[in-house]
Amino acid sequence: MTQSYVYWISTALLSLLYLASATMYLAKRAWVVQALTDLGYPGYLVPFLTAVKLLGVAAILARVSAPLSDLAYAGMFYHLLLSGLAHLGVRELRGALPAVVGVVLLVSSFATQNIARETPSPYAPFAERQTSLN
Repeated sequence: MTQSYVYWISTALLSLLYLASATMYLAKRAWVVQALTDLGYPGYLVPFLTAVKLLGVAAILARVSAPLSDLAYAGMFYHLLLSGLAHLGVRELRGALPAVVGVVLLVSSFATQNIARETPSPYAPFAERQTSLN
């Protein structure tokens, strides 16, 4: 029961982090383009990143298929990892904090997904436990 709460709370907070980021990308586009340029990335990535963030949240929350959800988790992991490293690369430690928080939430959500969801992921740590209970 506790692990089910861990899943839903971490998934909700991760989703809010990504939705807030996508909203900021839409509302403050010029500032985001400048921030990405300062990190060494081209500004034309903003629309693509906005769409991917929204679609990733939708894939995890809707869970139409476990493989699609796992792909969204993998994409978010690499995005958060590269985002944190980009901020550390320019010695902007405060900018890396959301990425660190996001990785913690992502790992918590991914590790407990099979306890809270009916369709198990074969890649999550508790895959055997969930399927053996059925």
